[in-house]
Amino acid sequence: MAKRKYSDGPAASTSRGDVESSLGAEYEVFLSFRGPDTRRNFADCLYHAMDGAGIRVFRDDEEIRKGKEIGGELKRAIESSSICIPIFSRNYAVSAWCLRELAYMVYRKAMILPVFFDLEPRDVKLKTQVYQDALQKHEEKYGCEVVQRWKEALEKVAGMSGWDLKNTGHGELIKLIVAEVLIKLNKRDKKLPDQLVGIQCCVEDVMRLIDEGSPDVRYLVIHGMGGIGKTTLAKVVFNQIRSQFHGCSFLSNVREASKGSKVVQLQKQLLSEILNSNPPEFYDSDAGIYQINMRFRRKKVLIVLDDLDEREQLSNLAEKPYWFGIGSRIIITTRDTNFLQIGEEIQENNVQTHFEEFIIYQMRELHHRHALQLFCKHAFRMDSPPRDYDDISREIAFKASGLPLALEVLGSSLYRQSKRLWKDTLKKLNAVPDQKVLDKLKISFEMLDNAQRDIFLDIACYFIGENTIYPHYMWKVLEFYPRSNIIVLTRKSLIKVDNDDRLLMHDLLRDLGRDIVRQEDKVPRKHSRLWRPEVSLEVLQTRMGTENITALKLTGLSKEHDFTNEEFSWLPSLSEIPPRIGMDGVHAWQIVT
Repeated sequence: MAKRKYSDGPAASTSRGDVESSLGAEYEVFLSFRGPDTRRNFADCLYHAMDGAGIRVFRDDEEIRKGKEIGGELKRAIESSSICIPIFSRNYAVSAWCLRELAYMVYRKAMILPVFFDLEPRDVKLKTQVYQDALQKHEEKYGCEVVQRWKEALEKVAGMSGWDLKNTGHGELIKLIVAEVLIKLNKRDKKLPDQLVGIQCCVEDVMRLIDEGSPDVRYLVIHGMGGIGKTTLAKVVFNQIRSQFHGCSFLSNVREASKGSKVVQLQKQLLSEILNSNPPEFYDSDAGIYQINMRFRRKKVLIVLDDLDEREQLSNLAEKPYWFGIGSRIIITTRDTNFLQIGEEIQENNVQTHFEEFIIYQMRELHHRHALQLFCKHAFRMDSPPRDYDDISREIAFKASGLPLALEVLGSSLYRQSKRLWKDTLKKLNAVPDQKVLDKLKISFEMLDNAQRDIFLDIACYFIGENTIYPHYMWKVLEFYPRSNIIVLTRKSLIKVDNDDRLLMHDLLRDLGRDIVRQEDKVPRKHSRLWRPEVSLEVLQTRMGTENITALKLTGLSKEHDFTNEEFSWLPSLSEIPPRIGMDGVHAWQIVT
């Protein structure tokens, strides 16, 4: 059946080309009202209030020349506007143009915010006689079919959330309308990836922690390793709740944006987005802090600070709860919570609560089912692999260890590629992880001091799954301050310590650590750490190692070997620390000074 074109009776249209050339730039708000009723009072005040706030408003008595056919141009104005505001007055239905406008708003499924000027919603729903006489006259002129669409539009819009002037001053209501329009116009949704998988449960967790209805000012920290989806989660939550606040701002990549004394630009962006106007000029961060404190203290705001890694960044943008109005929410994403200066962790599912000011949400890797689905969305543009790619898809997805970034990079690189390239890629991944993924993860490693780097590399090469007590004394002797630095590494999302006090690390972070060691030299025996027992044994037997070797592993050899301290004496970077005996009876470790 052919789709019926929209028509609202005689004198209804002009060509699209004529419309575009006559109207020029797009509008943001379409204001619909009957001129004699409100043009010189409420509609005029509302128009100028929105115009003064920088909103481009269309109103027909000013934008369209007198005597010109306006049907098509009105339609174009409605199509280009993000929001339509009909002002229902007692004589609104007398105007056929007003009714045409309203019917076209509904037809276009526009965002409609009605204002009930000197009547009630029930009048517009046609429950009373207020509009009945005017509609009867229109039926005689335009026919029942056209007027029936107008009636349906009136009834539908009357049921939408809007404003009633009854018992409300014009000035007060206009301020509310402008504030609502600014929120809906200027706080557009953040762009999300086309492929979102396995995130809904995380969103539900965060929404529960945010507790939007609670009157306190709340700081939520989304914590996790690089590439795990912290920013994506923050964007989804931001899009869902932004309309509930007086002002919203999403500051992306704060860590990078703060470099080079650019914090003042971030402060100006924050002020501009929340106030929907240009802030007063200032040139230093102290002045910016003062403006944020003074301007936001009575506003319920939503602020996302994406990718923080230093306390000063928070101090310059959203340090104190009293800077913001009741009900405000500050969301922080970070791979490192050390700068928050929080106390000891209290683990509860995915949530760690620290101090009264911060609530920590700990991101987790994707479940294997969701990991495969995300990989397939990038590799095949569908949710599951073709039958002849099922096994290899599962193997490659498994190599990503549930990290969304790795799944996206690997899947995208294999899209529409040959089966041979897929097999080659799997072979490479068995040897060395994807470099793009490692580069992303390496950012956290580069933030560590020397002792922290040594502990991280030791864990990556040797201690995954081991109780912390084994390496603790070794690191203590080496003055690596293991107690405090283990906490630092945990808060940087580089390691985990489970309930049994075992050291855990994501597979890709393990691969990162080992890749960092490999990059030291092309020849394994020249590396600082040897974690393959057969290589360690060969080095000891042939004495082909170098003074760079600081640690080596000897457990897991096929045959038992008895080693003496003399055999290690020619490796000057090794010190004699009593080795731990493995279950197979083989001396396991000889570690560095």
